[in-house]
Amino acid sequence: MKRRDFLKYSASTLVLPTMVTSLNASEYTTVEKQLFPVNFFNKLFSKTEDDSEKIEIKKDIENIEEEKIIEENEIVELEPVQNVKKKNDIFLEEKYLNEFVSVKEKLKSIQRYIGYGNFNIISFDDMIKIANNSASIATFSKEELNFLEYIFYYDPSIHGFYGERVSDNITQKINTNDVVKIPHTGHYLFKGEPEKVYYKMLDDIGPSLTLTSGVRSIVKQTKLFLDKIDSVNGNMAMASKSLAPPAFTYHSVADFDVGKKGLGFANFTPRFALTEEFIHMRKLKYIDMRYTINNKDGVRYEPWHVKVI
Repeated sequence: MKRRDFLKYSASTLVLPTMVTSLNASEYTTVEKQLFPVNFFNKLFSKTEDDSEKIEIKKDIENIEEEKIIEENEIVELEPVQNVKKKNDIFLEEKYLNEFVSVKEKLKSIQRYIGYGNFNIISFDDMIKIANNSASIATFSKEELNFLEYIFYYDPSIHGFYGERVSDNITQKINTNDVVKIPHTGHYLFKGEPEKVYYKMLDDIGPSLTLTSGVRSIVKQTKLFLDKIDSVNGNMAMASKSLAPPAFTYHSVADFDVGKKGLGFANFTPRFALTEEFIHMRKLKYIDMRYTINNKDGVRYEPWHVKVI
């Protein structure tokens, strides 16, 4: 598919459905829908967080733009698109383009609605509930749900991605008892070894190191993957070289990304490998790099991606 053919399917030209059958049908007033995200996440965290953490979560919802979180899908302008078609290049099929655009926009709306931090750990079922009960977000249609299942369950080895499938079920949830929010980052880490390793790295390297991406739910990884596909004009092979498909991310089990404070977008480029922080990281015996140069998974070199041993 040519670039102009893919890009013509933009959000501005797509009419989203305003009324579709809800998977969890219920009637809400306008006020209840406006309060839904706060009530929903207060309930979600009620058994796992103390009162101070609940206040922090509510602040995330009310001040979505307060923290400037750098995500992998925000650095596409630093990765020039290579227009030379390769043998294993596979593009998103045209039959999925309408759903691709509408799902991408809905995920973006849900992320803004509940806050970037909360979006990192949202489950598939909770995503549907929020869409159903929000006054500003339409429910997911059957076609959109089918597309989401396709993106999760398809076999990416057909276009050269050979990573291990980490998640087998699209409705897999991240237990909020198992994660902890890292202050001043907007991200979560799994309790236990990942959290321990991160703070040990801070002790060994210093405060110039920071967490740039931690726990990612299937929903979060889906959004990142769709955004990446969009940035490379529908080329799924090229997208998977820099971002794992939703079922294949180690961020859903233990791994996390780190960067140098002040380096910004370059933390997700090979430039990070030139920093003192990375040089120090290579001396640490308790961590490893997930995606080395010419790794067997078919993923680009990622010096910032910490593999928890």
